[in-house]
Amino acid sequence: MAKDKILIVDDEDRIRDMIKEYLEPENFDIDEADDGKSALDLIEDNVYSLIVMDVMMPKMDGWTAVREIRRTSQVPIIMLSARGEEYDKVFGFELGVDDYLVKPFSPRELLYRIKAIIRRTSGMSGVNSEVSLVKIEGLSIDFNSRKVKVDDKEITLTPKEYELLSFLVKNQNMVFSREQLLDKVWGYEFAGDYRTVDTHIKMLRESIKEYRKLIITVWGTGYKFEAGGQK
Repeated sequence: MAKDKILIVDDEDRIRDMIKEYLEPENFDIDEADDGKSALDLIEDNVYSLIVMDVMMPKMDGWTAVREIRRTSQVPIIMLSARGEEYDKVFGFELGVDDYLVKPFSPRELLYRIKAIIRRTSGMSGVNSEVSLVKIEGLSIDFNSRKVKVDDKEITLTPKEYELLSFLVKNQNMVFSREQLLDKVWGYEFAGDYRTVDTHIKMLRESIKEYRKLIITVWGTGYKFEAGGQK
């Protein structure tokens, strides 16, 4: 069986070495880059299962590199940053990153998240996969083409916004806790950062505009998608 190939992009040698120390015993192939431009050069010639990308780097920063990557690829990306404010995380998620870890971080946690994302993207097909098209009021989701429309106008969602919406729609009227959503949508089987879920729910509601009312907060529990629901 071919090994999953991981690209580590960070301008600090010690960070790259620390990550490699945890990943190599897990049978991952590792490539390294010390700035965004070098990373893009490697991506042109290699296929990666996942990219770990620092934000602040010389020549080309991580955000710029992610923009370029997302022009042609949906390879999973985990961002590393010393900045942990909600604004920074939202900015990253809007660019299309799959996860965001704040420095200093636990390399064991990073390893767990890498495994969870790769497991989800390589083997999880989602629930109720036979459903191809759902239309609720003016919101429509085409699961084959991954297109979402609001009042017949196609909207752009980040990959994680789409996966979250898809999961909730396919499981209408069921209430999911933040922990369950981390497990089902992100692939985390542990008590992760629940704010990640709240942030994506907020982004998703803004994206689907007036149909945000369909995503209902169940206070003290979590969220559900309900036709005819109220905000």
